[in-house]
Amino acid sequence: MENYEKTTVKDFKMDQAARWCPGCGGHAVLAAVQKALPETGIKKENIVFVSGIGCSSRFPYYINTYGFHGLHGRGAAIATGIKLANPGLSVWLATGDGDSMAIGGNHFIHLLRRNLDINILLFNNKIYGLTKGQFSPTTPKGSITKTSPNGTIASPFLPGELAMGAQGNFFARVVDNDLEMMQKVFIAAASHKGTSLVEILQNCVIFNDAVHAEITSKELRDDNTIFLEHGKPMLFGRNKEKGLIREDSRMKVVQIGQNGITRKDILIHNAIDREDTRHYMLVRMMLPEYPIAMGVIRSCEASTYEDTYYGQIQVSRDKSTIKNVDDLFMSGNIFKLENHNGD
Repeated sequence: MENYEKTTVKDFKMDQAARWCPGCGGHAVLAAVQKALPETGIKKENIVFVSGIGCSSRFPYYINTYGFHGLHGRGAAIATGIKLANPGLSVWLATGDGDSMAIGGNHFIHLLRRNLDINILLFNNKIYGLTKGQFSPTTPKGSITKTSPNGTIASPFLPGELAMGAQGNFFARVVDNDLEMMQKVFIAAASHKGTSLVEILQNCVIFNDAVHAEITSKELRDDNTIFLEHGKPMLFGRNKEKGLIREDSRMKVVQIGQNGITRKDILIHNAIDREDTRHYMLVRMMLPEYPIAMGVIRSCEASTYEDTYYGQIQVSRDKSTIKNVDDLFMSGNIFKLENHNGD
């Protein structure tokens, strides 16, 4: 990275207040992003935030970078166009569970499949907040909402599972009340070459308050979440007294010291493994049988769409005998008209 004057948190703050509800998790996410960006080593003028429609999609207005507020579900398409037009930019997509996985679902999965170097911040409050409390594609089955007075009847999407199915190479999960975790993961996402998807478990204090209480309350979070770090054992609990092992084809929660289990038996997290079977199992872990996996779950290297795209263009240019417009005009079957006096 070339030398330049290092940015600070203040460089990314706006002179206006974020117009999210008091207590909305979006405020913490914004603060974490503003703290993370100076640590990425990316010039401020090379950063752009894109969004669609929803509470999360107000993000470009609240951070002092270039921004583009798009249409509902179309943020991924706009971000793709920006990245292909100028691959040198650091492109971020702020989106919600409704914006990206309902009307924008097609764009969302193909962005992951293509593996453009774009960072997706997926605000998941499991509800439509901006339009006042309708169920979304991630709303738990049976939930009572304004559009499901008798309970939702459809199974919800798991963003991590969807990412694996779309051949995603980077997936992480964080929670909005842990600023340090968010900052650390956002930096990792920015440094990843390819599409990075960070699912942010966010609280909506108005229409879905305490939806993530089982993993955010001080009494429950140590036992109900596991923070994964590459190369480290999968331990959790207040005193790291629990862990994960592989039994047959499934994960199993065990207690250190019981049935002869020691820390040496605990699985070591390998985020960079191309084989995604274990990553798939981790993103699908659900309470009460398993803790919810947090941190960087998958981070694999792969060629990016824009590098391959421009590589193909260069190969075509090198092979072509047509180098400019004059060459084009003089190619193929041509003839020359001459003006003869008297004709």
